[in-house]
Amino acid sequence: MTNTTVAQTLSLQRRNEQRRTWILLALFCVLVASFVMDIATGPSMLGVEEVVNVLLRLVGVPVGVQPTSEVIVISLRLPIALMALIVGGVLGVGGAEMQTLLNNPMASPYTLGMAAAAGFGAALMLYAGSFGLSAQLAVPVGAFVCCMLSAGLLFGLAMMRHITSGQLILAGIALLFLFQSLLSLVQFVSSPELSQQILFWLFGSLTKATWTNVGITASVTLVCMTLLMRDAWKLTALRLGESRAKSLGVNVARLRLRILVIVALMTATVTSFVGIIGFIGIVAPNIARMLVGEDQRYFLPLSFLVGAFLLSSASVLSKSIVPGALFPIGIVTAIIGVPFFFWMIIGKRSH
Repeated sequence: MTNTTVAQTLSLQRRNEQRRTWILLALFCVLVASFVMDIATGPSMLGVEEVVNVLLRLVGVPVGVQPTSEVIVISLRLPIALMALIVGGVLGVGGAEMQTLLNNPMASPYTLGMAAAAGFGAALMLYAGSFGLSAQLAVPVGAFVCCMLSAGLLFGLAMMRHITSGQLILAGIALLFLFQSLLSLVQFVSSPELSQQILFWLFGSLTKATWTNVGITASVTLVCMTLLMRDAWKLTALRLGESRAKSLGVNVARLRLRILVIVALMTATVTSFVGIIGFIGIVAPNIARMLVGEDQRYFLPLSFLVGAFLLSSASVLSKSIVPGALFPIGIVTAIIGVPFFFWMIIGKRSH
């Protein structure tokens, strides 16, 4: 290559990176607006300016606020709004990594049965009396164990010869129905009180978010995102094909196992607190891919931001559909996700 060609290539690469950076910044600004609207929306409607003042006061800015508004925002709505951002981001990143590993745009922790497995594990722990542990500890542990069981089955299939990504998706859908059926069985044999608690995982809800839950999920998410970003180059190389990734020195089998464990840990953690929420893991990565491509340095953060925005927006809608009523957020995400799912199918058939 001539010096001119190299210079042109580098210039084009810099422009692409600048464009992707601006997309990240723009979506972050939109996410902040959605976050504020999520806090402002509810049975007691608050003004956007009032919410902003409370948040500014929370970070140390001396502004005047109403005591009632401060209590509503900090004690009731802020944990829910933050949990929406974290859970949506985790599901978006989980879907992005499963699609990267399987090279299939339909892959996500939900369609592969991992979310349903985590929900079943959480419900089973409640039914079994938490085995003497506190519910706060036992439920996430049960969710993680069952989620890892589902992930382990999928990974075992992936290691077999002649198993295509499409067949893995079908296996994941089979696991999805299996664990949802087992979750329904546990609910059927449970007492009415326990059955109501288990129903929480069937629909997905952010209403049980507390500052403790937010702290746990935020900590796990921060650690897992850091580990994933460290493997960004390897994951980008994997998208070029297994043989090319191996030629670049990537241990594909070890990378897949590590990413699978990280995604399972993130999925199990958020599912144990908010229940089963579908379609975010499919929709968010595909939107991110259309905007910034496959470069994981931008694809991963954007998948997180898009997932967080979708779930935050769904939270606003769940409180706005019927004034005074709160729809389970899992129903809202399905309403959003199903049309996008069909659009993906029709769009691929038309190409």
